[in-house]
This record gives sequence, structure tokens and C-alpha cells, in this order.
Amino acid sequence: MSVGDKIILATRKSPLALKQAELVADLVREKMLVDVELLPMSTTGDRQLNWSLQEKGGKGLFTKELESALLEKRADIAVHSAKDMPTEEPPGLVLAAFPKREDARDVLVSRVHGELKVLASGSPRRVAQLSLRFPSASWIELRGNVGTRLRKISIDQQADGTILAAAGLSRLGITEYSGVNFEKIPVHEVVPAPGQAAIGIQVRNQDREKFLKLDDPDTSRAVRLERRILDRLGGGCQVALGVHVCGDDLYFFHEKCGVRNLKIENNSEEIIFQKILTWLN
Repeated sequence: MSVGDKIILATRKSPLALKQAELVADLVREKMLVDVELLPMSTTGDRQLNWSLQEKGGKGLFTKELESALLEKRADIAVHSAKDMPTEEPPGLVLAAFPKREDARDVLVSRVHGELKVLASGSPRRVAQLSLRFPSASWIELRGNVGTRLRKISIDQQADGTILAAAGLSRLGITEYSGVNFEKIPVHEVVPAPGQAAIGIQVRNQDREKFLKLDDPDTSRAVRLERRILDRLGGGCQVALGVHVCGDDLYFFHEKCGVRNLKIENNSEEIIFQKILTWLN
């Protein structure tokens, strides 16, 4: 790849996805000295807002169209939220890089006045963990982009609160919103989803080496371990599973064992996984 080439970057059309794509585009320009053109696309998950992700399963709903663009060479790279990525990649494609991860915590968004009687989330992981904190609350599913969800709580009052990702709010520059409070929840209280707050850069196999310079080693180490654990446990968007690696700390949540913490240090992946299995048995 020579100076002067243009990189076509496939992305979803949502405001957050476009912001993440711009962050990666800036990184490509800085690290690779090439221009970047965005190719915004609508995925099945974006179009089917009436679908329940718990019923349909989220696997591939937000990635398939972008991956097709790569395989058909209409795009050179695809930018995904790492937590949306299935652990099994299509033949011919690879996750080449993970730029530095944002704040991985979840944020409780609650109306300023009133009790939290009805909470909204389409994530079994979030529902399972926050139900321990709010045992008397009922839950409904709430979909849409970040702005839509905030309006549904603050203005439409479809629920008393919801849970959003701190990374998404940060990338969109949202630090406050009329009528609601934001509370960041520590990862040892609500364990994030595998890959949460990380951006995955997907390319064709033969192009992997070209894009390695976009990778942040610490983020890559953590997210790849989280995804391997997810894969070995057979998890997905419809499973109440949290896995988060921060340095030498691994945080884990499963309905069978609750929240657990493990110092991983130089332990092999097999030792780590065997420890997780002891929690589940």
C-alpha cells in the first residue's frame, strides 16, 4: 500500500457507529498516511427495530452487511463495536486490530424524579446483574440509538431508567441530558460484555499485516481473551454473560455464579478457563 491510496471504510449508519468510524479513519490517516472514505451501511439489526434481540439472537445482525462489503471488495476495512462481533468470523476475514479501548463501564440512566419501578434493557447480561440491585423493578426491552433511548426515558417516560455504555456516551460527547441522571457502575458490580467499549477493525485475511499498526497491544490482549472465553462458553447476545479483562484482573459474571474476579497474571488461557469452569460447577 503506497502513499496516495484511498481506504474505503465500511460502517453502520448510526451516529455512534459513524463517530467510531471517524475515530478509526483519523487513526488510519495518522498511522498509514492514506486518505479514508466512509461507506455507511444499514444492517439487519438497524432495520429491524421491532425485533427482540433476546428472541432473535443478536449474532451477526449488526455485522453481516459490512462483512459482505469486505468480501466483495467494495470496502477495505470494516469498523465494528467489538461486543457486536460473533466469535466465529466468516472465511476470508479477520479482526486485525483493536485501537485503544474507551471506558468499559455501564451507565445507569435514571429519571431525576421518581422510583425505579420499570427499567429498560434488551441485554440479558444487564438485566441479570441490575436485577440484583433492583429486585422489585420490572423490565421492558428498549431499542434504538443512544439519543433515541435517552428521549424514551427523559421525554416519553417509557421507563424510569435504562442502561447505556459509558463509551458510547463519551464518544458522542454526551455528559448530561435534561431530566435524567447518569451513574457509572464499577465493573466489579456490573461486569461489561466481552469486547465492550472496544472497536474492532476487520479486514480480508491477506491484508491483515497492513493494518497491524492500528492495534493497541493491551486492548487487543484483553479483548481477544474476552472473546475466546465467550466462544468457549458458547455465549452470545442472548446469554447473560459478562467478561472483562483490565490489566491482570479478569471480571466474570454468569447467572450460575454471580460476579467473580481472578488475577490472571501469567496464567495460561487453559488455567484461566478451568478456573471459570469451577465457578460454574
